[in-house]
Amino acid sequence: MEVASKPAAARARAISRPQSATRTTTRRAAPVAGAPSRALEDVGSQRIYHVTHVDNLASILESGTLFADASAGWEKRPTVDISAPAIREARRAVHVDGAEGPTVASFVPFSLSPKSAVWEALVAGNSDPRLSAAGAGSVASDFVMLVSTVKHVLELDNAAESNSAVVVTNRDALHPLTRFAVSREPAERMIRSVRTDEATDALLEAELLVEESFSFDHITLIGVANDRARDVVKSIMRDGPYITKVAVYPPWFRPAEDDGNAAE
Repeated sequence: MEVASKPAAARARAISRPQSATRTTTRRAAPVAGAPSRALEDVGSQRIYHVTHVDNLASILESGTLFADASAGWEKRPTVDISAPAIREARRAVHVDGAEGPTVASFVPFSLSPKSAVWEALVAGNSDPRLSAAGAGSVASDFVMLVSTVKHVLELDNAAESNSAVVVTNRDALHPLTRFAVSREPAERMIRSVRTDEATDALLEAELLVEESFSFDHITLIGVANDRARDVVKSIMRDGPYITKVAVYPPWFRPAEDDGNAAE
């Protein structure tokens, strides 16, 4: 189902303070068990990206998990939190599927582009209320980009008891006009929609949200800015159980205007 938020204030105000949201929902008929999904073939290879500071990587590897902000699985919080405190609070207040449903903070966020809007603000040195002081004060090479694919997420959703394990938004989750595609088929449709939307920056603002946690086993690539960053990441991973590829992708860590590549 797709869930649309009630029209409200402009985005700048919407992302600067917590707010409740009224959602309208349209429920779909349950799919036939085991039926093939052509949409999976359409969107499964789409990469998804989660940015974190390199100082957070060791604890992620230790737990083997990316945790949602509101998850009870945390043993210690990130060393460097990229999100501004007000944004954290706002995401803990906005529900994705009605007042009784989970909040945005109950999901691990991924972008659909390595050049997402908030990441672009950070690498370009632009002010953005979504960024913490620590995040905005860091250089791009201090971060790593954890990459997976939509196929991995949909496989997890297919095995989950809850049909709200995956959610896709058509823009920043806190925007008052954001639509939430809750459950598999609406999520697939939303991904196709933002990928083909040439009139707006939907692909750069959209979020893919995975409920509660995401296993590091499903991270297929770690992108870094340069050779030095790759060496640092490999040293962190050296004694651990993961053999995830670590690759240097400089364009991901430069402002779009420097390379002319806004999305992938």
